Amino acid sequence: MAVTDLRDLVLEAHGAAQWQRFRKIEGDMSIVGALWARKGWPDALKNVRVTADIAEQQLSYEPFTADGLRSFYRPDLVAIDTFDGKRLKQRTNPRDAFASHTPATPWDDLHLAYFSGYAMWNYLNTPFMFALPGFAAEEIEPWVEGHESWRRLKITFPESIATHSPEQVFHVDGNGLIARLDYSANVVGGIPTAHYTSDYRDFAGIKIPTKRRAYRRNTDGTPIQDGVGVAIDISNVKFS
Repeated sequence: MAVTDLRDLVLEAHGAAQWQRFRKIEGDMSIVGALWARKGWPDALKNVRVTADIAEQQLSYEPFTADGLRSFYRPDLVAIDTFDGKRLKQRTNPRDAFASHTPATPWDDLHLAYFSGYAMWNYLNTPFMFALPGFAAEEIEPWVEGHESWRRLKITFPESIATHSPEQVFHVDGNGLIARLDYSANVVGGIPTAHYTSDYRDFAGIKIPTKRRAYRRNTDGTPIQDGVGVAIDISNVKFS
């Protein structure tokens, strides 16, 4: 099957035709796991409302680290504001602040705002951003997971998109839905990660995975299931 056919199958299965109608997505989330604890923020994103722009790389969490505060993310700027709009702090060129970080390096609140901002913007806009200019798609050899064989789509991201790593591999199940994505998150020391998506629900004709679990990945591609690095549960999704 041609390269673009798998990409288009994935887009159609997730509801790309409906996606084009909207400019904003929001949802309630609980985000925990070993990564956040290691970075010094074990429960900072445990019960939050996330609002993301679709056309632009912008996203906010509220509350963020304390009641009455919200984060603001875009690739060139992160900030922490009060609910009434007062800016308390900000950082320009925020990715530069991760230079020389290892998996054990602790984060300040603006590191947290950047990582959680770009990561969730990517997750919420997957796979629809694959159709944007600058993205390249290539179908690679399938992957056997348990009793299933998943087709795989390697996506190369343009430099304009802040993301975990320039190349990522998306595993596609028999329904055309993404079941897993593989990446190495550069800003947290390049840890190879197997990130599973499940419990898909239909919101406004768009399929959204409401459960995400990320594990460290062995060199042979299998997950190391001795602890969940990131656990994300999503509910009450709304589009506008």
